[in-house]
Amino acid sequence: MTVLPKPEEKAAYVERMFSRIAPGYDRMNGIMTFGMDRRWRDAAVAAVAPTANARTLDVGTGTGDFLPLLAGWARDGLTVGVDFTLPMMRAGLGKIERVRASFVAGDALQLPFADESFDAITTGFTLRNVVDIGAAFREMLRVARPGAVLACLEVARPHNRLLRLGHHLSFVHAERLAAEALGADAAASRGCPRRAPPFPRPRAWPQS
Repeated sequence: MTVLPKPEEKAAYVERMFSRIAPGYDRMNGIMTFGMDRRWRDAAVAAVAPTANARTLDVGTGTGDFLPLLAGWARDGLTVGVDFTLPMMRAGLGKIERVRASFVAGDALQLPFADESFDAITTGFTLRNVVDIGAAFREMLRVARPGAVLACLEVARPHNRLLRLGHHLSFVHAERLAAEALGADAAASRGCPRRAPPFPRPRAWPQS
């Protein structure tokens, strides 16, 4: 059983955890989502649909999986990924060698950008790890230009009890596979989907 940290200790805990698993994170993520994470990211980027000269931002970018996708759309614009875990960004440097994209060190709760800086914003598997989800959304809205589109990719528990059971069992199975594949990083991979409370279901979000 994974013991979650207290709110005041969460940021440091998350930074340590992702620093430890950075070398094997991409492989672990693929295993634990059965490879669906790539398709989900494609859909998220298609949803924000940046123009060719757009300024795009990925919050909690980790190893930068979103960056080549965003840069492919905004080929004449600017693409930035922000994260506060340096080992994760270092692990993803190879992904941005041939695209117009860059990594920036920063906190999702205090984004190091001016107001109204970006035309399209993505964030994936990030908000479950922040101390204050509302504050993270407010920061993304602050740096969004008028008319900007924001896509948030997360895993939420299904409403239906039977589907919820299947969701739980699939993650338990995927977690075991990830632990076996990662070897030395197995301890860090165990409990990954449960490191934070379940992400709010869309219908539970405030509409204003």
